[in-house]
Amino acid sequence: MTDIALEAPARDLRVISLIGMAHCSSHFFQLVLPPLFPLLKDGFGVDFVALGFMMAVFFSVSAVAQVVVGFLVDRFGAQRILPIGIACLGLAMLGIGFAQSYWMLLPLAALGGIGNSVFHPADYSVLTARVTRPRLARAYAVHTVSGTVGWTLAPVTMLMLSQWLGWRGALIAVGLVGFALAAFIASEHSELTTARHGTQAAKRGGIDARMLFTLPILMAFLYFTLLSVAGGATQNFFPTMLPQVQGVSLAVATTITTAYLASSAFGSFAGGYLADKTHDHERVIGAGLIGAASLALVIGFVPMREILVFGAAAVMGFLSGLTIPSRDMLVRAATPPGSTGKVFGFVYSGLDLGSLVAPVVVGALIDHGKTPYAFAFIAAALAATVGAAVAVKYSRYAG
Repeated sequence: MTDIALEAPARDLRVISLIGMAHCSSHFFQLVLPPLFPLLKDGFGVDFVALGFMMAVFFSVSAVAQVVVGFLVDRFGAQRILPIGIACLGLAMLGIGFAQSYWMLLPLAALGGIGNSVFHPADYSVLTARVTRPRLARAYAVHTVSGTVGWTLAPVTMLMLSQWLGWRGALIAVGLVGFALAAFIASEHSELTTARHGTQAAKRGGIDARMLFTLPILMAFLYFTLLSVAGGATQNFFPTMLPQVQGVSLAVATTITTAYLASSAFGSFAGGYLADKTHDHERVIGAGLIGAASLALVIGFVPMREILVFGAAAVMGFLSGLTIPSRDMLVRAATPPGSTGKVFGFVYSGLDLGSLVAPVVVGALIDHGKTPYAFAFIAAALAATVGAAVAVKYSRYAG
């Protein structure tokens, strides 16, 4: 028993590292194409609207497929599904590198969306099944931060590769790297194996598609949707809104946005340790998001010096990030045995829905000269998220 206990930290580290690597690749591939848009525009003779539609295909397919993949993960095991997803992303980028017309890009973008859909259901199934309970929230935190690292690496990597190899060569190169990573992850199947839950076993346990429409899971879906509304509005529009409400330059606003994102990553790390020490995850979420909502209102309505705006945004990011591991632990607690893939695939599709809502509402407020109210909209979404978090926990008990 002592030997097993001593081996647990090393085994946990191995699993967390593998899943972190996979999730980093997911976010990396999400931002492979946008830095190349000016080159793709000229290469295929299309406008930016067409390229934006291609990315809409990618994320729309990902959102829908994510729910389906959740069932496949629970049925066949995450270790089988995860490398397939990475390989699909690699094949999509490789295909775009060789494509000769714009219309070839759309099915390839759909293939990439299918690949992108596997990560949340597969990753969370592996972490939940393979990481020991005292370190699980920290594992979730590393998973979140590794995705941010992937986003950070993609633009600079693609610009450097395109300067060296041309845009086609850059896409072919990252596509081949995707295949290599898929092969590596497949070779580590023993570390990533999760239990298979066949159809008959699921029926005996009363677990089927209807489980996704129970109150706790629907409240978790609402939680992710509202959080994505607030987060998407903040990340995408901070550089536009801050000059209007605080009078800072675009360069300063961009720096403040970077500080917000970096602080959110640090907050996630800290939140992992905090979530591993408490069972009252809804309280962590409530304190963090109410604090972030209050700071959103301050930034939107109270004129401040640049240094104070910088500090308020950094603290807002930290408090938001602090809640993320507790969010995942709350969803884990509401998930019936054998349904981790289904539930995380379903609730994470709420992030895609929220990402569609936020630009429409915030863009309209900015266009009509109501930018401070965009911050009020962000604050309202954060406050409503707290209500959804409480509902996840207490509707679980009521059910």
